[in-house]
Amino acid sequence: MDDEAEDASAVQKPRVQSVARAAEILKLVARADSRGISARAISDGLGLPRQVVYHLVHTLRATGMLRKAGRSAYVLGLGIATLAQGFRRQIATTDMVGHFADLAAQLTGETAYVVGWLEDEIVVLSTARGAGAIQAAEIPRGTAGFAHARASGKLLLSMVSGDEVSEYLRTRPPERRTPNTITTSEGILAAIAETRERGYAVDNEEYEIGLSCLAVPIGPVPAAFVLGISAPSFRFKANFDRYLEMLRTVANKKHHDAGDDPC
Repeated sequence: MDDEAEDASAVQKPRVQSVARAAEILKLVARADSRGISARAISDGLGLPRQVVYHLVHTLRATGMLRKAGRSAYVLGLGIATLAQGFRRQIATTDMVGHFADLAAQLTGETAYVVGWLEDEIVVLSTARGAGAIQAAEIPRGTAGFAHARASGKLLLSMVSGDEVSEYLRTRPPERRTPNTITTSEGILAAIAETRERGYAVDNEEYEIGLSCLAVPIGPVPAAFVLGISAPSFRFKANFDRYLEMLRTVANKKHHDAGDDPC
């Protein structure tokens, strides 16, 4: 078996069960709020024997990956910071993909970003800050989560199968960030269907109060990357048609100029 085949086989079926279980625990703890999650909840959530969870949690605490929050809950430890920093540093995006965000920020004056699939997660891959006096905060590379509340997330989900959408939402239960955040399955699926129909996605203060977002596909649909901007809502509404035209121009022009699919 060559190295690539061996790597693919390892990804499909973890070889060391304890390592796979520890990874699942870390992902479950990462999805918890600041109060953390108990060993019992981990056991129930992953379907693991309580004793197994205790052994793995003890090991993760000893290596700095977890720490205790209160008497019985666990949160991520300081050791995770090194992994998070490395992840953001190592996200592989070509200069061409980064240029989409740069050009969109220059044309619109708003904070722009490129978002795409990284394995089975929707992740911010590149960002560029606009020149306006009032700007949306620049979204760090590596940002993930709340895809249901982000224009880029809704657009990427609109370009995959229904089964993939269901699995994504099942493993990442929708949470509310603002009063405008849609959290019901029916509402989210309707928003995804509307996005698929019109070919672009909008976030009307669903992720952050005072900010609205717009995202368009990069290249032919279904696309692996999308281009988006975040803007103060008052400016977003006044310039929506112009922003949409600009983003589409950037996404299509850069794509065709490259001569190849940037994916």
